Amino acid sequence: MVDGRAGSEPESSDSMRTFGAVVQALREYHRLSREEFGRLVGYSKHTVASVELGRRMPDADFIEAAEPALGNTGALRRAAGHLERQPGLASWFRRWAELEKLAIHLFNYECRMIPGLLQTEAYAHQLFADELPPLSDAQIEATWAARAKRQRLLRERPNTAFNFIIEEHTLRRHTGGVAVTRDAVDHILGIARLRNVEVQIMPLLQRSHAGLHGPIALLETPKNKWFAYSEGQESGQFISDVKVISTLQSRYARIRSQALTIADSVSLLQRIRGDL
Repeated sequence: MVDGRAGSEPESSDSMRTFGAVVQALREYHRLSREEFGRLVGYSKHTVASVELGRRMPDADFIEAAEPALGNTGALRRAAGHLERQPGLASWFRRWAELEKLAIHLFNYECRMIPGLLQTEAYAHQLFADELPPLSDAQIEATWAARAKRQRLLRERPNTAFNFIIEEHTLRRHTGGVAVTRDAVDHILGIARLRNVEVQIMPLLQRSHAGLHGPIALLETPKNKWFAYSEGQESGQFISDVKVISTLQSRYARIRSQALTIADSVSLLQRIRGDL
């Protein structure tokens, strides 16, 4: 299955899960099934379940309909004032991020920027500063905190094999300036020394290759199931269709063979560092 932004789970939070638990407790107190409660408020039992489990942000109509159906105590209206989504990760990315924590293999080809798992704080902040519509300081800090937490996987999961293929031009662009790029290259070189991490560079001299359709992310779970992820301008696709994944695996394998070897990639990174 290929899941786009519209079909992905929302950004959950403690407040959403707490609100959902209150709804469920009141529903069960009134001896209503999810289906019965759903008919009373005009929503499907699946929507009710998503709200109760903290996976769906309840809209105003749900809250206003639920109040009289559950005793008209005012508790839901008051609780709704404290609802907020989990900051830091886009809703369409959260499912992939959860699987990253379990993966035994993770492959990433990136043609636009340094991959998130390899970014420095200064580099990431430049990307955040370029966002439109503009992000607030709080949003930037929350997004970086989430990204930095993901980056711990590289060291906290030494039995997970990571492979990154990065286009040379993403480093030659000097995003954030020379100093930021210098630190970014140093950081990548440091990460590349980890036994479970491989970094390859797709050189500018490679005029054509199998990755020109865009970024590719692939992972394998402990149960040997494969998933893929593809991100666009304002949405992302979580991919579980085996045929699509097979195609992406073939493309990634070709990209890997067309990129520089690991040793040559390190040499190129060192030359880029020396040019800065």
